[in-house]
Amino acid sequence: SQGRLEALLNFQTMTSDLTGLPISNASLLDEATGIAEAMHMLNAARPKELANANKFFADKNLYPQNLDVLRTRCEPIGVQLVIGDLKGFDPADGYFALALQYPARDGSVNDYSTIVSKAKVLGVRTAVCADLLSLVLLTPPGEWGADVCVGNSQRFGVPMGYGGPHAAFFATTEEFKRIIPGRIIGVSQDRRGNRGLRMALQTREQHIRREKATSNICTAQALLAVMAGM
Repeated sequence: SQGRLEALLNFQTMTSDLTGLPISNASLLDEATGIAEAMHMLNAARPKELANANKFFADKNLYPQNLDVLRTRCEPIGVQLVIGDLKGFDPADGYFALALQYPARDGSVNDYSTIVSKAKVLGVRTAVCADLLSLVLLTPPGEWGADVCVGNSQRFGVPMGYGGPHAAFFATTEEFKRIIPGRIIGVSQDRRGNRGLRMALQTREQHIRREKATSNICTAQALLAVMAGM
């Protein structure tokens, strides 16, 4: 229905505005699977010069559930997950991407712009797990160089529901618009020339065509995204 699509477009617009990134989906399962999808996407889209880089760095300040799902999802695709202190991170050491928590697990709000630009020069991408409500006040990750920003939208008025899950957001740059997981609602025209909303893109999911899948997430949390957007 157009009403539901409009509500999902509203969620996407809110996410893009707050993360500072031009493309957002509506939506994914939760934050932990969101960062795993980001790892998956950045691994699939490695630049040619990083063809042999198979290491993904995760700052030790990520939430434990994010680290757990990354461990589970890196192993079967041959990605070496390195969990460590960001102070000792060298992007030139065989990495294709890194993950940061913003604000961090210990509550600190760090300026990551230096390490992110150092990584970017080498073609190493950055994924950020962010608290969406905090981005009302903090500098959006897109403005300090992040390539992907994920998180959950529970703080936008979704009841706690015994811990979740809550609609996750996933925002990224134009570069990844063809391989972003989940669904994107786009503005189009109907046959009478009126404004019409449609699902512009939905990634092939694991249960549909396993060997061609670009995402493992079968639950896209439409109702929770509508509630958060509203």
